[in-house]
Order: sequence, then structure tokens, then C-alpha cells
Amino acid sequence: MSKFWETKTLSTMTGEEWESLCDGCGQCCLHKLEDEDTGDIYMTSVACKLLDLKNCRCTKYSLRTELVADCMNLRDVDFHQYDWLPKTCAYRLLHEQKPLFAWHPLISGQKNSVGKAGISASDFAISETAIENMDDLEDYILE
Repeated sequence: MSKFWETKTLSTMTGEEWESLCDGCGQCCLHKLEDEDTGDIYMTSVACKLLDLKNCRCTKYSLRTELVADCMNLRDVDFHQYDWLPKTCAYRLLHEQKPLFAWHPLISGQKNSVGKAGISASDFAISETAIENMDDLEDYILE
């Protein structure tokens, strides 16, 4: 298998190549809060209602941006705005011209390497449907 991610830019990748970059960690589907004064972004342990927490995949992937108001298609977002993505995210890493981690499935050749590395949101996330009030997201900020 060619290491297309080492020779292509994000904008020149095919749809299949683009989708294969997703390691399936589910962290991009966690709700985030932005400090209005500093612009700092804080990740919470609360996942979008569409995220299957066991498999860390969206249950309505093709409809996600229509069903969830703040869900984004990363291909439609300026690459310079990827700072809200986890620091382990392949899209962010490649935009920052950094290599993928050894546990990334494209490197390891194993889909379960993300879970083994402790990166998967399935290890700690809860669904937004399990919390009483979404206004309490601050209580779920990850340290």
C-alpha cells in the first residue's frame, strides 16, 4: 500500500484516501467549549448523540451535517481552522506537516490499534443523551 499521506496534500486526496485518514477515535465528535476571552478550546467527554460509542463511528454519517447543526464536514472547512481537532488527528497532523502516529491504522495495519493506544473516545465518552442538561457541559471538560 502506498503511503499517499506522505506525498499528497489534503486537498489533492481522493475521497477514499481522505476517509481512510480517519483513525476512528471519535474524539472529533466530542462536544467542545471555547473560552470567549482566550479562544482556548476545551474538549468534553460528552459525545454527539449520533456517535456509536462502542465503535466510535457516526450512525448517520452521510446525513450528519443535516441532522446535527454544528457538525462539520472537514473537507468543507479551511485547513487552518483544524486547531479544534485532537492533536492526534491525522487531518490536523498532516495539515501541520507532522507524521502519523505509529498506532494509526494506516501505519499499524490494524483497526484496533487506536483502542490499544488508549486514544479511542469509547474508553471515556458518554452520549449527550445521557446527561440531563447540555448547559452543564463545563462539568464534563477533560483535563
